[in-house]
Amino acid sequence: MQLYNKLSAEERAALIEEAGKERLTISFYKYAKIGNPQILRNHLFLAWDELEVLGRIYVAKEGINAQLSVPAELFNDFKKHLDSISFLENVRLNIAIEHDDFAFLKLKVKVRDKIVADGLNDDAFDVTNKGIHVDAATFNELIEDPNTVLVDMRNHYESEIGHFKNAITPDVDTFRDSLPIIEEDLKEHKEDKNLVMYCTGGIRCEKASAYYKHKGFKNVFQLEGGIINYVRQIEASKLENKFIGKNFVFDERRSERISEDIIAHCHQCGKACDTHVNCANEACHLLFIQCEECAAKMNNCCSTDCMDIVALPYEEQKALRKGKAVSNLIFKKGRSEVLKFKE
Repeated sequence: MQLYNKLSAEERAALIEEAGKERLTISFYKYAKIGNPQILRNHLFLAWDELEVLGRIYVAKEGINAQLSVPAELFNDFKKHLDSISFLENVRLNIAIEHDDFAFLKLKVKVRDKIVADGLNDDAFDVTNKGIHVDAATFNELIEDPNTVLVDMRNHYESEIGHFKNAITPDVDTFRDSLPIIEEDLKEHKEDKNLVMYCTGGIRCEKASAYYKHKGFKNVFQLEGGIINYVRQIEASKLENKFIGKNFVFDERRSERISEDIIAHCHQCGKACDTHVNCANEACHLLFIQCEECAAKMNNCCSTDCMDIVALPYEEQKALRKGKAVSNLIFKKGRSEVLKFKE
């Protein structure tokens, strides 16, 4: 029984290109009590591998969080399988604004302690006592209210390239970092302000809204379906778009353009730019913003040191990486002393 990937990303990319068929990029989440996440994980892998689903899926005792790519012609079969699982029947699917057939190149279904690393003790508060979910129209009205505080629940590298107008954008590396900072900054307004939150697809706000209600905030709201669903709603209903820039996404696309505004800048030269890249040096792989001119000048690297390494034969690069931990660089997204124009 095959319960893991047998093809490399390169082999899968070649197959996708050869097939020449449209793929849909989809995300969804669901909080639910799952008795044995490993059994569900194996079931999903077997079923979705048959449907040529690719993506990154986390399963935990508290639920499921999925970002994936499905062949368009098999979407109905995929939806039918989802609906056959009781707690996923009619789950809201956030379908990407911009599709990329190569958004995901492997099917990874992993069992985790949590579907989002929030650092919270779920036994300490009622996680089902969530904030009020609002649609795009209500959200637009709320954020124009002077009695509203709008908070971006995403990380610095996400909000840097795009966010809602007048939103508070915490300068944090992780979701868990933002929770106590926001609570402290807004502690004087627990009863007299509307706390309105948003994130990419809604999953972070789902937990955060319950946490802040537990902490004494009286009027807590969250954008239903996050930025992804908001964009679809404003287009369908011809509403005013209050989002400026790009929406950061966690796949090979890295972002979806929502408005023509470029609110970020190249981390190397300071030129207006909102294109995220990973350093070409695999021992670094730092995520940062780089314009086309700097990409050509720096050979797609973040520094001259990385340029020197990339210029070496590939086997020598592998030898230099062997036995060295580089996750501190990979996960410090956009933060490095070599980036002169990163605030």
